[in-house]
Amino acid sequence: MLNKYARAFFTRVLTPFAAFLIRLGVSPDTVTLVGTAGSVTGALVFFPRGEFFWGTITITLFIFSDLVDGNMARQLGRSSRWGAFLDSTLDRVADAAIFGGMAMWYAGKGDNDLLCAVAVFCLASGLVVSYTKARAESQGLPCDVSGLVERAERLVISLVAAGVAGLATFGVPYVEWLLPVALWLVAVGSLVTVVQRMVTVRREAFEADRVAAGS
Repeated sequence: MLNKYARAFFTRVLTPFAAFLIRLGVSPDTVTLVGTAGSVTGALVFFPRGEFFWGTITITLFIFSDLVDGNMARQLGRSSRWGAFLDSTLDRVADAAIFGGMAMWYAGKGDNDLLCAVAVFCLASGLVVSYTKARAESQGLPCDVSGLVERAERLVISLVAAGVAGLATFGVPYVEWLLPVALWLVAVGSLVTVVQRMVTVRREAFEADRVAAGS
């Protein structure tokens, strides 16, 4: 749902900014690289120290590059397989940094081994969600199921919760519990999504094998 509606909205909002960058001579690949570097830096500098508010602000500022680079490519008429590959690959890097930074906090001063494990599971399951679709399509099998929690949902749930939980450092009470709840939601949702995609691909694989055997 977020991919369908929120992405379309922010794409329209960011189109003038994308056009401005084009006029400056900035390439879409440069935006992709800078956006990933900023997101990774925000996650690994602030999150392990428990500074979730400022970490979330930093990541949010850079994460919109995921929409800007594609917008620039379309305006330039340069949409390419390399650009799509680079964008998708670096998205995984940014996601890993975000949940890795959370895991580092709980493994250190956060002092909660269970939540550290949940954060690591969120990191791994997010990668598996993407892998299942990529692997299926590499074998010529459709994976036409979005699933319960995709990348947009994972980021919105975890970053909104982290940002609000980070307000605890400013004296806002009763907000620190939001991040643990969000991590559990993302973990469960990602697991359900993996299962949904595996069931879909299994059905498509059996159908393809049946057709092949019949022919």
